[in-house]
Amino acid sequence: MGSVQIEESSLSAGRQASEKPRLPGLAPLARLLRPVHRHLFICAALSAAAAGAGLVPYIAVAELARAVLPPNSPASVANVAWASVGIGAAGAALRLVLVFLSSRIGHYADAEMLHHIRSRLIRHLGQLPLGWFRARGSGAVKKAMTDDLEEMHQLIAHALGEMIGASVAIIAGLGYLAFVDWRMTVVTAAVLASMCVFYRIAMRSMTHHILRLIAAEEKISAASVEYADGISVVKAFGTSGKVLDRFAEAVLEYKLAMRDWVLETRFSSAASRLLASEMTVLGAVMIVGLPLIAAGHLNTSSLLPFLIVGIGLPTSITPAVQGSQGLRKGRVSAAHIESLLSRAPLPEADEPLRPHGHHIEFDEVRFSYDGKADAIAEFSAICEPGTVTAIVGPSGAGKTTIASLLPRFYDVTGGAIRIGGVDLRSMDAATLLSSMSLVFQDIVLLRDTVTENIRIGRPNASDKEVRAAARAARIEDVIERLPQGFDTLLGAQGTGLSGGERQRLTIARAILSRAPIVVLDEATASLDPDSEVAVQEALAELTRGKTVIVIAHRLHTVMGADQILVLDHGRVIERGTHEALLGKGGLYARLWAAQHSGAQQ
Repeated sequence: MGSVQIEESSLSAGRQASEKPRLPGLAPLARLLRPVHRHLFICAALSAAAAGAGLVPYIAVAELARAVLPPNSPASVANVAWASVGIGAAGAALRLVLVFLSSRIGHYADAEMLHHIRSRLIRHLGQLPLGWFRARGSGAVKKAMTDDLEEMHQLIAHALGEMIGASVAIIAGLGYLAFVDWRMTVVTAAVLASMCVFYRIAMRSMTHHILRLIAAEEKISAASVEYADGISVVKAFGTSGKVLDRFAEAVLEYKLAMRDWVLETRFSSAASRLLASEMTVLGAVMIVGLPLIAAGHLNTSSLLPFLIVGIGLPTSITPAVQGSQGLRKGRVSAAHIESLLSRAPLPEADEPLRPHGHHIEFDEVRFSYDGKADAIAEFSAICEPGTVTAIVGPSGAGKTTIASLLPRFYDVTGGAIRIGGVDLRSMDAATLLSSMSLVFQDIVLLRDTVTENIRIGRPNASDKEVRAAARAARIEDVIERLPQGFDTLLGAQGTGLSGGERQRLTIARAILSRAPIVVLDEATASLDPDSEVAVQEALAELTRGKTVIVIAHRLHTVMGADQILVLDHGRVIERGTHEALLGKGGLYARLWAAQHSGAQQ
């Protein structure tokens, strides 16, 4: 039943994609290639010259064959033979040199271009709002950074040179054959033109099918990443079947797209391949040429170039076809990359302001993820320096959304958030983020040494300062027990460290930053009691004398907060100290009673 549903949904997707999209223009590709256009021009010129030089040995052989036929004398044959051998050898040697230079320059341009595009993508992605990543997933980013750049590599390093070289070889070859006999040239060109007609028929809907395959590939990438990220949950609960449904649906959609393309082009593609074979050209030349020779309208010596040079022309067709396909794919990839680069980042102020102090004001803040329902509504609060503000409430109340709005992962849709009297939207990103330390429940460690993972908090910090931050976070002893101490290489999951130890490592990072504002989002929610005690000690060191906002689920961790804001459905329904809120007997008191009774049991 599941496979039937997948089949139906995929076929439905195929019907939705039946509206044929247009192939992106050359403009996006031209803009991306602009930094290396001079290198590409030189590469193209060398490829064209190499193609012409590569044709010289075949022409030399053809002329030598014509020379040995009567009525030429042996003396003249000897002169022509040596000249042909010399010219052919020189052409072959020159071709090798030109191909080497063209490949070298093409690959240099490729490396330069990929570095430039990757750098632009990384810088731009860093400026996009976090909501864009959550909406699109990692599939689009992975496709741009790997699949699209691979297509660009094939285009720059291989396809452009091959396509230009093959085109020059065909034009130069036909030009030489026309000089020998125009009638046989027409026959040869007619075969190649027929091949082009059938190829055009086969590729008439190539853009539609390529874009459909690319969409399926993006879904496969997103599903693969999703499956890999959640593999522990999948194995723990034995739900691989359900989790793989999305992956299976994407794979099936890719298969159906490929099947549709193959079925549509099977006859025209076979005909174009048949016409592009050397044997087809040979047959056409012999069928027309032999009767002309028998009738005395064509010399045998004039037929030989078509048997030597003419039948070799189809071998240039394949690189030209592959190059044109590479150009099409490159245009699609360039358009996708440019669509990412054109995504509007969070707007920056033309004349950024610097905050005066570090008190935080939430002024009638509203925020919506979808532009329809408010996740946060009329949220107002003031957080003074040296105080702790706790934000609590049931799941889905909007606590983590508040934590995401403060560092401007999203922009508010109404009201304003101010630091030191300055609206976040009037501050530049560097000033804003350097003013706060963020410690989230989801721990992110880089694939680097312990020292460098802590040093992210302040890249210019010395090793001594890194160790001091680790000591303040109660993690130095743990680090010293690692195989290489502070030089131990960590993975994304913090290999060799427990959850509480990884959390203390991120706290050390925050301590090192010396930021005057600290935002803690469920920093101890998933820790065992022993780890929580150690983390709470580290947090006490981190938050001393700073403006602190704590997003908490465990209410006993915020009993000493200067003010507690109780959220429900994005609105503040209660505020006060722990004792005052318990006395009101409202939502906070009910949450406290529920957690306290659970702990008692």
